[in-house]
Amino acid sequence: AALKRRMDPSSARMDLTQAPLLRGHLVEDPHQARWLLGLQTHHLMIDHTTLELLIEEVRAHLDQRQQQLPAPLPFRHLVAQARLGVSEAEHRDFFTQQLGDLDTPTAPFGLWEVRGSGADIEEHQQVLPRPLCAALRLQARRLDVSPASMFHLAYALVLAQASGQDDVVFGTTLFGRMHAGSGAHRVLGMFINTLPIRLRRDHRGVTDAVRDTQQRLAQLIHHEHAPLALAQRCSGIVAPAPLFTALLNYRHAGGSAVQAPSEPSQAWHGIQMLESQDRTSYPLTLSVDDISANASFALQVQVDQRIGAARVIALMLQAVQAVVKALEDAPEMALHALQLLPADERAQLRHFTATETAPLAQAECIHHLFEAQARRTPEAIA
Repeated sequence: AALKRRMDPSSARMDLTQAPLLRGHLVEDPHQARWLLGLQTHHLMIDHTTLELLIEEVRAHLDQRQQQLPAPLPFRHLVAQARLGVSEAEHRDFFTQQLGDLDTPTAPFGLWEVRGSGADIEEHQQVLPRPLCAALRLQARRLDVSPASMFHLAYALVLAQASGQDDVVFGTTLFGRMHAGSGAHRVLGMFINTLPIRLRRDHRGVTDAVRDTQQRLAQLIHHEHAPLALAQRCSGIVAPAPLFTALLNYRHAGGSAVQAPSEPSQAWHGIQMLESQDRTSYPLTLSVDDISANASFALQVQVDQRIGAARVIALMLQAVQAVVKALEDAPEMALHALQLLPADERAQLRHFTATETAPLAQAECIHHLFEAQARRTPEAIA
């Protein structure tokens, strides 16, 4: 309990000016005759792949298998690629083309705060049903696209429903190692980057929409080292308004480059991962785990507790099912015709519209209503 309190991401803080951005907290658990180690890191220093590599190398040393480890590669290769690869002008041209005419932020559920502490965030996880996982992978193979493209499209549909907009933007977390040079998958350091992707819920058929999403992701990967601030400046949204307030993090389960021992490891005996937590400053984050070992997918949602993480999971599950079903039965069905809201949400919406609509006063003109709203919320974005 003491370790959990110390590691609580809603209250634990790190001084970004003080290296290293990695802390270890060791406590004894006398009740279970064990020691607990908590590791606190910051994404400025480390990403998920790097953490997996660190644990893998520690285990190799404990098992006396360090000779199997590949030669370490320097992080400076990434720095050189980021500086000498795609130019800033090319980044700017791309994001201006993608976002230049966008003047409305995407803030699902009315969540605007992108510098939150994480104190009001709740989390929920769910593994997708096996038949749905199999059907999704089958459709992805049929269309020659990645499952990630289908999840991005489904998330866009959820955000469109939750924001009341057909044209949505959200942040997607890029691996950062695709164009970082040979051997980048084994380099320790922070490679990931978050960049905006813009998708529309319109009259296009579902098949065309999935393929378009795949193409947009491929284009975005070419610019995976572009600064997020540059992309934001290329939009028509004026600071300090955020470009987006929702993230998607699509993660692949990594494999080890070190040969596993033929017999159970004695040095590793008794060491196990108990749990992990991560937080961003955004009020809504969806993580999708692509688990190759059993061909399954798991969803994890972190969202403001007023919205409900389980509710967002349900919406996402409904969206994935709708996309897969349409690809199976009606691939030309228009995106905007897909039914996303679960039955209970539809009933709630019908009840709200039937009971909560207030009649307008006959004498009130639209500019009077606008002025009254401005007086009530003077700091709100017009």
